[in-house]
Amino acid sequence: MGWRRGPIAHFHWWSVGIDPALRSRRSSFGGPTSGKERKRRSGGGGVKMAAPLRIQSDWAQALRKDEGEAWLSCHPPGKPTLYGSLTCQGIGLDGIPEVTASEGFIVNEINKKSIHISCPKETASSKFLAPYTTFSRIHTKSITCLDISSGGGLGVSSSTDGSMKIWQASNGELRRVLEGHVFDVNCCRFFPSGLVVLSGGMDAQLKIWSAEDASCVVTFKGHKGGILDTAIVDRGRNVVSGSRDGTARLWDCGRSACLGVIADCGSSINGVAVGAADNSINLGSPEQMPSEREVGTELKMLLLAREDKKLQCFGLQSRQPVFLFIGSDAFNCCTFLSGFLLLAGTQDGNIYQLDVRSPRFSSVNCLIVPVIPGITLKGNLIPAVMIVMIALEIELK
Repeated sequence: MGWRRGPIAHFHWWSVGIDPALRSRRSSFGGPTSGKERKRRSGGGGVKMAAPLRIQSDWAQALRKDEGEAWLSCHPPGKPTLYGSLTCQGIGLDGIPEVTASEGFIVNEINKKSIHISCPKETASSKFLAPYTTFSRIHTKSITCLDISSGGGLGVSSSTDGSMKIWQASNGELRRVLEGHVFDVNCCRFFPSGLVVLSGGMDAQLKIWSAEDASCVVTFKGHKGGILDTAIVDRGRNVVSGSRDGTARLWDCGRSACLGVIADCGSSINGVAVGAADNSINLGSPEQMPSEREVGTELKMLLLAREDKKLQCFGLQSRQPVFLFIGSDAFNCCTFLSGFLLLAGTQDGNIYQLDVRSPRFSSVNCLIVPVIPGITLKGNLIPAVMIVMIALEIELK
């Protein structure tokens, strides 16, 4: 049976300008897609939700034509969606389109790189950024994950078309095709050297690849379910994987061996993150002497984003639990901000910021749609065939 060719997948490079008031809200989301197995959920965790604005994905192109139009909408929680449109009235001498909005919306500012729209009735305001480069021939279906090498020269991405590819970050030119996984590749990331790639797939295999010749140099086997996320410990002598089988494992890259099961959660592990712990945090002591093959695990925390609404942290070397937090919905992705601060995103759209030193936390609901894993910049899945590399819809308060 042949495969039907799907729509073209696009890579967009975006120029980012962040409102100074938002710079304290640092966030990044790492991890692969686990959305394949999950139904969309609704409901909230008691947090007041903003009314996000949305806009036609190719608005920048559509509004560069006379009388060109693009749709937009506002989604206030618990209220009917407000729909509107933008219309180009002409192009100025500076090349910037003159754009008007339909009733209920206002165009506050537009330039070659962005457009700022507001909906006064819902006191909602967003700035949308225009892509200046599109990589449209790398994949044919949805991109599940991507990463950029430490030097910024290469990108690696995986897709539901079953492929994983390395490409030139400057122009999208294809450099290598990494073939060897069976079924979908969920996650991929560069080692710190930028010359080696780590990947995990639905075939329950973890693989290490040469970015120079596309050869698979190591294959790890041991998981009984698809691998949903990975993390690299220090320079890469050891790596960590999280799986649908509910386990997080530590691996020895040099000997292609599992050094131990860090956690057995009984629930899919959608995201993992490794970070250095603040000296004030008690990581516990290992019950037995760590293997000499463990390198860089001391004073490290392992964070697990779980499908059963739990966010859990362990001492990576000690294997001892540090905390367990229950959120409003399945946790899809997580990352460390510092030695004691972390962020985690849930399926219902909440982003939690937690302080490991205390049970206090804050919850910021940035979008009404679920927070889903996929792009690794330095680290999450855009559930469509267009992928945005630095894609920010900035909520302006």
